Amino acid sequence: MNNRQLFQQHVAQTSPTPVGIEIVSANGSYLCDVDGNKYLDMIGGISVCNIGHSHPAVVAAVQKQAGDYMHVMVYGELVQSPQVKYAELLAKHLPANLDCVYFTNSGAEATEGALKLARRATGRTDIISCNNSYHGNTLGALAVMGDEYWRNAFRPLMPGVWRYDYNSAALLNGINDQTACVIIETIQGEAGVITPHENWLQLLREKCTRTGTLLIFDEIQCGFGRTGKLWGFEHYNIIPDIILLGKALGGGMPMGAFIASHELMQVFTHNPVLGHITTFGGHPVCCAAGMAGMNVLLEENIIAEVADKEKLFLSLLIHPSIKAVRSKGLLIAIELETSAQVSETLLRCLAKGLFSDWFLFAPECIRFAPPLTITAAEIVLACEILLSCI
Repeated sequence: MNNRQLFQQHVAQTSPTPVGIEIVSANGSYLCDVDGNKYLDMIGGISVCNIGHSHPAVVAAVQKQAGDYMHVMVYGELVQSPQVKYAELLAKHLPANLDCVYFTNSGAEATEGALKLARRATGRTDIISCNNSYHGNTLGALAVMGDEYWRNAFRPLMPGVWRYDYNSAALLNGINDQTACVIIETIQGEAGVITPHENWLQLLREKCTRTGTLLIFDEIQCGFGRTGKLWGFEHYNIIPDIILLGKALGGGMPMGAFIASHELMQVFTHNPVLGHITTFGGHPVCCAAGMAGMNVLLEENIIAEVADKEKLFLSLLIHPSIKAVRSKGLLIAIELETSAQVSETLLRCLAKGLFSDWFLFAPECIRFAPPLTITAAEIVLACEILLSCI
């Protein structure tokens, strides 16, 4: 059997019709398949490859760390330089109350850890999340996911979760002295790039503070410069109690993290000891890759260019069949008439060398979330191909 047949036979499938491109290399904004076809990548591994594919700084960091040591022992017992230095770098570029990093293997595991932390620290059990929210696909994360279609087949789920519409007064009113935490995406990604209304996040912060409720911001998709600032919450002048990171955190390697104050994180050290553990969280090779990627973001002026690139996209994404374009930086939702039209358009784009996809809770929207390093010429090309395929 060839690789495609082996893929279908031995790799667990999550949809009946996977794209199935056999990738042999990726560089910058492009993917290359086994037949030599190049694809302009407009999703960047779902906001993972913010500095492009195979950035030489990240490749060099991985190679060096793999030569020094890889896995040595479970998380939190040995001092591992890549882990320590990356945690220090993250803390340096976050507000003072977000100074203690718990590295995980993925964004979903970061969600799980943060929910445990909130319940343990507050002694409360109720959790508030949003409809059309996405925080991962493990059972705890699934319980706070905001769409019954994805939850229903896996019930019963964790109790005590209350869901409200994003931007709603009902959510604010639902917070009380029994609420352990509110977990919310700073910008709703899978809902099709939904941004907070003016002052809504400020009112949310105030209500959480007043009731002793921990505020968790999920920045797994919108962090690391995706919105034009290093962190999405910087647009809104408020600070969460816990932040969730993932995707671009690892520079292309698998990695997540939840970050809180040192004082708050200490509740995991007693009653019980080892209150949250992971075998591979903070893996030294992943930390080395992630730190290299973050340094590229900080040093190469990439984030400062996001706003102009967003404007270029918006100036070009004009077509009679485009109902709306919603964006925050280089997280862009292009709304068409139907989900069927989106599927047909994406297949035509793929045939012309443009790779993109849709949103879980907004299947009528095409997702554009390219590497932040995408050039103006590549933006023009991507829009030309898309408009020709709608």
